[in-house]
Amino acid sequence: MSAGHGGSRRGKKHEEEEHENHERWLVSYADMVTLLLVTFVVLYAMSQVDQTKFAALAKGLSASLGGPITVQPGPTPEGSVLDGLPGAIDIASAIAPEETVAQAEVDAAAAAAALAEARQVAAEAQAQYEDLAAIRDRIDAALTAAGYAGAARYEIDERGLVVHIVADQVLFDAEQAVLRPEGRAILDAVAPTLAGLPNSLGVEGHANHLPVTPGGVWPSNWELSAYRATTVVRYLAATGIPGPRMVANGYADTAPLVPPSDPTAIGVNRRVDVVVQSTASAEANELLPGLDAGLTQEGTDG
Repeated sequence: MSAGHGGSRRGKKHEEEEHENHERWLVSYADMVTLLLVTFVVLYAMSQVDQTKFAALAKGLSASLGGPITVQPGPTPEGSVLDGLPGAIDIASAIAPEETVAQAEVDAAAAAAALAEARQVAAEAQAQYEDLAAIRDRIDAALTAAGYAGAARYEIDERGLVVHIVADQVLFDAEQAVLRPEGRAILDAVAPTLAGLPNSLGVEGHANHLPVTPGGVWPSNWELSAYRATTVVRYLAATGIPGPRMVANGYADTAPLVPPSDPTAIGVNRRVDVVVQSTASAEANELLPGLDAGLTQEGTDG
């Protein structure tokens, strides 16, 4: 009887364990509501920034960063919540005045250095131009004294002083690379001035646009112009100018003084140029053509 009684109790307990609770979702719902309530309370608290405490915080940050800190005002009430956050601090105003002054001093020093360098280059170019102009005047005076006034044209460019010996049939006859007597006299006149210079010399041979005679001595104007340049170099070396100071180049008809349509082209473009090379820096040499053009224009206007 007791055994049967015990079996009855076990069955009742089993039925209670299997009973399903349909109200467990209330627990999760209550948790979610609680979290939402806490979230809105925190947001409300953040929207009510204690200006006194925030001013103290800003002052402390200002002292640590070494400069003033300001807060950008929000355009809306909602924006004021974000304005209270650290990210709303005006970073530009947080830069130390000492750093701003130091950067300004660096910029001013760089500008002053650039200006000083530009003035130095300009002064160097002016001094070099005056030296080359003095050499030009000496060469022109020597040619005039030898009876060959006007036998050369002068130009100062980024290379230096260019002496264009252009008088027709003065240095060479047509399709010839043998110096004429007048050509030797001209070189004798300018050689003493060239010999006394420290500058390197470039000797450039040129031909006019007319082609060489087919089957003649010269295959092309290239060979003719190059041989004219080396002929002048050999002659100047014989007058006492050291060979290492000179270099010869031939340009055929690729660098005419006047276009082929010019009536004087045949005689003017058949020439030899002697280049008294500049000793200035590359930066100063770039200014030489402008100086020459400016002074030439002034002389024309005068």
